[in-house]
Amino acid sequence: MTDLSLFEALALPFPPERVSWRIGKMKKDGSGAMALAYVDARDVMDRLDEAAGPGGWQCRYSHANGKTVCDIGVKVDSEWIWKADGAGDSDIEAEKGALSDAFKRAAVRWGIARYLYAIPSPWVKVDQYKQIETEEHKKLEELLKRHTVEIEWGSPEDRATLKALANTIRTMLTTKDDVRRFRAANSGVVAQLRVKAREHVEELLTRIEDGAEAREAA
Repeated sequence: MTDLSLFEALALPFPPERVSWRIGKMKKDGSGAMALAYVDARDVMDRLDEAAGPGGWQCRYSHANGKTVCDIGVKVDSEWIWKADGAGDSDIEAEKGALSDAFKRAAVRWGIARYLYAIPSPWVKVDQYKQIETEEHKKLEELLKRHTVEIEWGSPEDRATLKALANTIRTMLTTKDDVRRFRAANSGVVAQLRVKAREHVEELLTRIEDGAEAREAA
C-alpha cells in the first residue's frame, strides 16, 4: 500500500459493513421515508486513531446558541489544528445524542465520512415501527457499493483510463530505469488518481522494479 497523506487517510471510505442507514424525511402517509447513510461515532474514533494516532487527536465540547459544539483537534506537522461543528438534542437520549452528533459533524469537517453526504437518499418502505423494511436493505447495499467504488477508483471513465494506463505499464516498462522515467514524467497524473487507483499503479511499478532487481541478481 502506498503512503497516504493524513487528510487522505481520514477521508477514506469506510468498509460498507460499517455504514448504517436511518430514516430521514417521512412520506405524509407514513408508508415510506428517505434513507440516510451514516457511521457510528466509535468508527469515527477508530478512523482518527488509525490516521492520526491515538495521541494525534483530541476533542472538546462547549455550548452555543442552544447547540452542543464539538471541536476536534488533529496534530498536523507538530501543530494542533482545530475544526468544529455543532448539533441540537436528538430525539433519543438528548444529551448523549447531541454529543455524538456534534462529534461526527466536526469529524466531517476533517473529511471523515464526508463522502456519505453525496450518496443519493432514496425513498424506502418502512414498517409500522418506522424502521426500514428488510427487503429494502439489498437495494441500499448495492447503492452504497456503487458509490464507494467510484470514491475509491473513480467514475467508469476513470476506471477505463486506469485500465489502459496499467496495460501500458505492463507492456512498456521492464527495467528500473523505465520505472524511474515513468514516475518522473507522470508524477502529476498519478497524484491525481483516486486512492485505490494510485495504489494499484504504485504496486505495478514496484513489481516491475522488484522483477528487474531479481533478474540483475540472478
